[in-house]
Amino acid sequence: MRWLWLLATLLSWVLCFTRHGPGAMAFWLLVGIFGMIATTLAFAQARIEANTQPDLRIELMRHTQDKERPPQS
Repeated sequence: MRWLWLLATLLSWVLCFTRHGPGAMAFWLLVGIFGMIATTLAFAQARIEANTQPDLRIELMRHTQDKERPPQS
């Protein structure tokens, strides 16, 4: 999805600089700015997800509770 954001952003910049009317140029410029922000956030999210570790606290809490219980017969 982040690659689609990047492609749409680049396309909007191209359309912005090839328009002759100020209204169309302003519209595509705003779309390009929004796309730039969305693309940056999408790539940051992918980078963060790639470096995250699984949450092991629940598993560790279960193991410590099992150790504290006396053995059942």
